[in-house]
Amino acid sequence: MKAFLILEDGNVFEGTSIGSTKEVISEIVFNTSMTGYLEVLTDPSYAGQAVVMTYPLIGNYGITPDMESAKPWPDGYIVRELSRMPSNFRCEGTIQDFLKKHDIPGIAGIDTRALTKILREKGTMNGMITTNENYTMEEVIPKLKAYTTGNVVDKVTCSEKRILEGKGKKVALLDFGAKNNIAQSLNSRGCEVTIYPAHTTAEEILAENPDGIMLSNGPGDPKECTAIIEEVKKLYASDTPIFAICLGHQLMALATGANTHKMKYGHRGGNHPVKDLQTGRVYISSQNHGYVVDTDTLDSKIAKPAFINVNDGTNEGLEYIGKKIFTVQFHPEACPGPQDSAYLFDRFIEMMGGEE
Repeated sequence: MKAFLILEDGNVFEGTSIGSTKEVISEIVFNTSMTGYLEVLTDPSYAGQAVVMTYPLIGNYGITPDMESAKPWPDGYIVRELSRMPSNFRCEGTIQDFLKKHDIPGIAGIDTRALTKILREKGTMNGMITTNENYTMEEVIPKLKAYTTGNVVDKVTCSEKRILEGKGKKVALLDFGAKNNIAQSLNSRGCEVTIYPAHTTAEEILAENPDGIMLSNGPGDPKECTAIIEEVKKLYASDTPIFAICLGHQLMALATGANTHKMKYGHRGGNHPVKDLQTGRVYISSQNHGYVVDTDTLDSKIAKPAFINVNDGTNEGLEYIGKKIFTVQFHPEACPGPQDSAYLFDRFIEMMGGEE
């Protein structure tokens, strides 16, 4: 069946329908990872977006147990070539069946290089995936321009708290759309991890006397999370050690008076170099974000830049003055991606007083 990707700038790509045949409007973003497509599909940070995979062949090892959450989250999936016959001893099915099962429309057979070039030159934009051959641009374009992702954190957070047992430090993990490997990275280091829904109050978390607090990744514009930011302010005011990743990093910055803005096309992939400003060392990192902290709005008495992106100079991390708080924009748990910066979890445990 034919499928069409219509961009809000008027560009149209024709390909083949994969997955669900329903029509969807979403923000179109691209990911440059060469592997790990299943972890990308199950990353809650993609809620409200349709993902273009720039690597040309996707699905060659099928669906395996390498999932970062219980289900896929993107609104749509866009690939150059989809492997129809995956081959891997761990394979449990195909991507096309996985997309159908979860009612996610996709499109294959389009020129993803040309599409990515448009998104890089003009910036991230909205688009529609449809199998309707009788669409009219006059009707579609206004709908595309009107679409916003809205507050998608509420969509992806857990509904109730749960605990990963451990004999070490007690960590409270606020789930704004957390990837599984964040909790696992702490739990594998002995921590007892209590995962809380996004709108849990600071009072409830602090009443449990955690040794440390983890603010997770998540989707959407951080400024939409107004109620959460108020709770983060209270967590900042406590003396509890805090480590934050991605959206959590942005929320902490907003809670302490800094500003954020939307990037032209964001950072999504497993090959982004970040520089530690204290040591000068460069790490290759996994990233997935479309917003960034404005370092020129930082209060120098509150926080200072700790990491920068080597490619474009944008902020990749903050260290908070006089507090046991540090935050990073990239993913030290890296699923998929390099493990270069996994040491930050060890640094967090040391901040909490070290292993018991």
